Amino acid sequence: MSAEELRARIREIPDFPKPGILFYDITTLLKAPAAYREAIDLMLEPHREAGIEVVVGMESRGFIFSSPMAYVLGAGLVPVRKLGKLPAETLTVEYALEYGSNTLEIHRDAISPGQRVLIVDDLLATGGTVRGTIELVERLKGKVVGLAFLVELEFLKGRERLQGYHVSSVIRY
Repeated sequence: MSAEELRARIREIPDFPKPGILFYDITTLLKAPAAYREAIDLMLEPHREAGIEVVVGMESRGFIFSSPMAYVLGAGLVPVRKLGKLPAETLTVEYALEYGSNTLEIHRDAISPGQRVLIVDDLLATGGTVRGTIELVERLKGKVVGLAFLVELEFLKGRERLQGYHVSSVIRY
């Protein structure tokens, strides 16, 4: 199955969550077993030989892809969550949104210095959330060796904020 066939399985919903936004609904892709499997395989492909030790899944749709990717790679899985969702001692980072800001956190003991990390999310838009996640991983002295996304909204130029990192995406709009 090609990236274009996967793209055809993504439902586009206009004016969600607010007028003027076109929402790319991946649930229609996820419910098709062959498409979900192929999406994971295509997201993994550029990173299979990178010696990944930890896969970081970004809340919340990133968990859908990071979990099976960690399993296939034989790597650990670390969630990056929104503020107040993790029970042990955390590191936090505040990052800018289009309107306001948000805070992400990671457990302080989630990544050991030098561990090779793949960061995973469903969507790369402006790059703000993933920049915050990169900061958390690097503050723990992890080595970010890749960033994997199912969808990239190229017109938002998020990739430009990620220069110096190996960025891959399967479907581009």
